[in-house]
Amino acid sequence: MLTDAIDLSQLRRVLVIKLRHHGDVLLTSPVFSVLKNHAPHLEIDALVYRDTADMLTLHPAIEEILCVDRAWKQPGAFAQARHEWALLSTLRAQRYDLIIHLSEHPRGAWVKRLSGARYGVAREMSGRSRWWRNSFTHFFPWARGNTRHTVEIHLDALRRIGVQPSLDERRLSLEPGIDAKRFISDTLARHGLNAQGFIHLHPTSRWLFKCWAEDKVTALMQALQAQGHALVVTGAPDARELAMLERILRPLTQAAINLGGQLNLKQLAALTAQAKLFIGVDSAPMHIAAAMRTPVVALFGPSGDKEWGPWMVPHRIITSDHPCRPCGQDGCGGGKISECLTTLPVERVLEAINGLLSGA
Repeated sequence: MLTDAIDLSQLRRVLVIKLRHHGDVLLTSPVFSVLKNHAPHLEIDALVYRDTADMLTLHPAIEEILCVDRAWKQPGAFAQARHEWALLSTLRAQRYDLIIHLSEHPRGAWVKRLSGARYGVAREMSGRSRWWRNSFTHFFPWARGNTRHTVEIHLDALRRIGVQPSLDERRLSLEPGIDAKRFISDTLARHGLNAQGFIHLHPTSRWLFKCWAEDKVTALMQALQAQGHALVVTGAPDARELAMLERILRPLTQAAINLGGQLNLKQLAALTAQAKLFIGVDSAPMHIAAAMRTPVVALFGPSGDKEWGPWMVPHRIITSDHPCRPCGQDGCGGGKISECLTTLPVERVLEAINGLLSGA
């Protein structure tokens, strides 16, 4: 038994902090579910970057989402200080009892100290200053080389204070909302598609070193179309990603539905929820597909599939046998191209897709 477990019945309000990218934020969603299940009286808030907030909005366990906007820096130091002071005032007014900090960002320590919260939980990290260590009351262990899934590492913050999540509480949670669902229903109807009647591909990533070879994506799409599958392709509204999609789609003799740059995050979730299969790389859309319980075929290169793979959903992960992976590097030699990805053969990916669709 833990000698320093926290009695949740004595708490009123909790703040969970995750200042990272979209996928990272979505992978915190079970933390909110578990906390609410174990202490239904708690009011649970989230602090995230503004552009990632849609990963958690409409989560049934979250009371309020507070945001840090990276654009605060643009007008200058005075304007940024004004925004920071407004956020701090809001945090102090909430009178938090517990701060759960799920990344290494120094802002978490400041929030714990300045909010006046009695308890604070953070990840154990060597080399941090005494000021950091004295900011929190509890630390959960984490060591470099850890290959446990990121969701489990997040949940370690709760285990450390005496909350043991059950298996069925650990699923990702993402609610698209009625407007996004209606928009996608109308979009699919306009293209003559039914729910579960298409495969969703999202071959792009803001991180180019995570992308498969474009000609192989094209070849895979041609093979799937030859098997009679309708294909819907998406990509972020980024010039590089949209150009990549255009190069992938140009050689096709049979058209695929291209929604690249046309969907927000909630609409992307609503779309992939209607697909019979999602195909992509290590990216936020892959995690969104897992949250929507859509079977996933994911291609992994330099990033770790054990830590970042599709969570609690039927899936196939395709990796190479390069002894250097996962290296976490920005492509081989920093060249933005990862041979452990680009050398993956189309046949292996197609075999995985067919196996997952057939239930084999």
